[in-house]
Amino acid sequence: MKNQKGFSLIELLIVVVIIGIIAAIAIPNLLAARRSANEGSAVSALRTLHGAQMTYASTYGGANYAPSLTALGTPGLIDSTLATGTKSGYTFTATNVDFSATAPATFHVGATPTSASGVTATGTRNFCIETDGVLKAGPVGTALSTAAACTAASALAN
Repeated sequence: MKNQKGFSLIELLIVVVIIGIIAAIAIPNLLAARRSANEGSAVSALRTLHGAQMTYASTYGGANYAPSLTALGTPGLIDSTLATGTKSGYTFTATNVDFSATAPATFHVGATPTSASGVTATGTRNFCIETDGVLKAGPVGTALSTAAACTAASALAN
């Protein structure tokens, strides 16, 4: 009999099965962590946008807020990625609710996940912020891209 060195086919199959089991446990947790990181990034971006709107109104806008995210990016108040309206799996929409001379200017910014279903979901909640600075959240089915919907939404718990 020869002195054979190496692994048998059964031993290799057992190792492959063990690696498969570990991957089956780890991958869903990795995807959930990614969605959570995307949501955290969206919340941070909304806070940044609120501060940028306040700075824009006092510095450039003559007490009016920026009409778009691009207008906030032009003087460098936000980074160029956020000025495009997408960042970390979320789409951001800024609207000015009121520019009239009789009422104070107001603004609204909504954040919606670019993909909200399936394994590749980038987030499970929508977010919004308005002039008052209160960050609000709602489930994906609840569109917070309008000021009325944002006003009716629940404040985000820290």
